[in-house]
Amino acid sequence: MSQLLGDGARLIDVAGGRTLHGAQLLSAVAAEADLLGSLPGGVLFARTSVDLPSVLRYVAAVDSGRAITLIDPTLDTDVLGGLVHRFRPAAVLAADAEPPNGYVARDGHWVRESAEHVAPHPDLAVLLPTSGSTGNPKLVRLSRNALSSNAEAIADVLDIDGDEVAPTSLPLHYSYGLSVLNSHLVRGATVVIEPAGLLDRGFWDSVTEHRATSLAGVPYHYEMLHRLRFRPEKYPSLHSLTQAGGSLRAELVAEFDELMRAVDGRLFVMYGQTEAAPRMATVPAEMLAEKLGSAGSALPGGALSILRDDGVETTHPKIVGEVVYRGPNVMMGYAESAAELAEGDRMDGRLETGDLGYLDEDGFLFVTGRLKRIGKIFGNRVSLDDLELAVQAASVGIDLVAAVPAGDRVTLFAEGADRDTCKAAARALADRLHLHTSGFDVRPIDAVPLLASGKIDYCSLEARL
Repeated sequence: MSQLLGDGARLIDVAGGRTLHGAQLLSAVAAEADLLGSLPGGVLFARTSVDLPSVLRYVAAVDSGRAITLIDPTLDTDVLGGLVHRFRPAAVLAADAEPPNGYVARDGHWVRESAEHVAPHPDLAVLLPTSGSTGNPKLVRLSRNALSSNAEAIADVLDIDGDEVAPTSLPLHYSYGLSVLNSHLVRGATVVIEPAGLLDRGFWDSVTEHRATSLAGVPYHYEMLHRLRFRPEKYPSLHSLTQAGGSLRAELVAEFDELMRAVDGRLFVMYGQTEAAPRMATVPAEMLAEKLGSAGSALPGGALSILRDDGVETTHPKIVGEVVYRGPNVMMGYAESAAELAEGDRMDGRLETGDLGYLDEDGFLFVTGRLKRIGKIFGNRVSLDDLELAVQAASVGIDLVAAVPAGDRVTLFAEGADRDTCKAAARALADRLHLHTSGFDVRPIDAVPLLASGKIDYCSLEARL
């Protein structure tokens, strides 16, 4: 019996032109499990693309009890090498370059030569790196219970059943994309494995051909769909949109809510983090207008509170502090070395998110920024997230902007803007914060760099300063 494949689950492989379901799907997963079982002991690394082999490999690992780390296939070679050195995985699957010392190339994988290894904790199912293509990422340790409980909770709030059809609009190594996969498969729904990005014509051809019923995206995707004048009536089967991966400006939430309501559809705004497998809250579609700007209330089985500056947790309305989440989907903890893979649960179901926010009278969360997304302008602490939203709300013609700290001022990169527009944005920020305009360095950029998840690559922008 599969932990992830509910009765009726189907995988439609667009690139391969085939569909797997029933006994054929189970047989394909079993074959992958046999291959994984032939590898040395220890955690597995898998370069995970949006393709059928990656999905089968992931499902087989979970079902066979092999802890697996899902790796961005475009991950910087040096970063991957550092991870391999620190964690000594049994194998790096789907690795086509020359293997590092201690590994041999076998059937398109790197396989560790030594039998010596750290046995992962038996509850450990999936590990996900905490950062994108740069840096020195830690691994988030997710248990089998965290994966399954979050998948079931999401399926409940989104009413996912066997009639649903979800395309892979997000990378599968990204926690939100993985969550879409999990929550559909456990309910016996259909997942359309479409490697083309959401902004590619081929993706929308697949939406039409396979009668997709839902679509998941991060704020960047909705900004682009807004520019492209997306109209859901062109896709009659599409009845649900979900948005997570950061704060979407209120105007676009209202716009897409109205678009979906016009076709008897729904928009769900959601809130999550990789450390919570990953989703923690949702705004019911029927309450979006009433709760505009909210990240939602806690998922079934979860709870939200606010950690005050004095260290006391509260659910009292309008108290601003760090957002705390409790639930069965919270990670077991981080791993920075192979030894930590063997450790049990260090979190006890409680996660300090690093987000700042408050709860309203109905327990709905409003996120106001990140503890670490703070800059200084002439000694004044400012939220970089707030600055981005302020530029978008200033009506100067900038839709996509990314703010990074730059000493005693802030640099903001404005996509597609000219210098006059940038100057207007700097003046708007100066007026709003009552600070001198020289504190805001607004620069034009052809395209804001993105990670594979669709989130802004702030590390890349900071490197440009």
